[in-house]
Amino acid sequence: MTATLADPNTLSDAQFRAISTLVKSICGIDLHDGKKELVKARLAKRIRLLRLRTFDEYITFVRDDAGGNELTTMLDSLSTNLTFFFRETMHFDYLQSHAIPRLMEQRKSQRRLRLWSAGCSTGEEPYSLAMMLLEHFPELRTWDVRILATDLSTRVLAQAREGAYDAGRVRQVPAPLAARYFVPDAQRERFRVCDEVRSKIAFARLNLMEPWPMRGPFDVIFCRNVMIYFDKPTQETLVRRFHGLLPPGGLLMVGHSESLTGIAHTFHYVRPAVYEK
Repeated sequence: MTATLADPNTLSDAQFRAISTLVKSICGIDLHDGKKELVKARLAKRIRLLRLRTFDEYITFVRDDAGGNELTTMLDSLSTNLTFFFRETMHFDYLQSHAIPRLMEQRKSQRRLRLWSAGCSTGEEPYSLAMMLLEHFPELRTWDVRILATDLSTRVLAQAREGAYDAGRVRQVPAPLAARYFVPDAQRERFRVCDEVRSKIAFARLNLMEPWPMRGPFDVIFCRNVMIYFDKPTQETLVRRFHGLLPPGGLLMVGHSESLTGIAHTFHYVRPAVYEK
């Protein structure tokens, strides 16, 4: 008789706790009870592919994988990566009208700007930032401008580095920008971000819970719709680390469903989801 692989009813509370504890210890993501069905559905696919029979076998497999490859794959499977170009446009409007002109005045002697997209997913956020800078501040073409784009998921980083998107995704971009900064394929079904935009961005895998190799300073840090997956103590630690990588006047931008209310921090509130050191 052939054993049933990854039956949808086989994730026990104890197994879910083991998985959620492991995930939190590695990357800080808080898989509360409401995520049990998501965990069950996404990891069942891995169990079938690996020809394992139970979640216990899978948990053992992950823990015994000396190279950590399956742990990375598991984290990729459990990550939620919803994004689109110019998401939460108020941030881009504020950067364009207030923050970037101020930062350019402050940095005019160094002629250097650094931005960090922490949790960049499939790349729409850092590419949107680069397009906004090139479009509205052409003088920055002669500056040293770099955008660091990081994510935990190797899967989405591969897509981000490729910089190619279906036509439906590119329709989110204002038509003049799409015409200037994307190169279509022959069928106009896929559009690739142009080299000038791509040259401003460095993509790298980063677990926000681990030591960070970069030392900053960054002028703007985007960490949007990431901290909602962390508990309050983890959020507080992360915000403190962001603070340490910003110079006075540097900005931290979080998602509009997030705020720093309820956690200890030393940022100055500017407007919803925008904080200044």
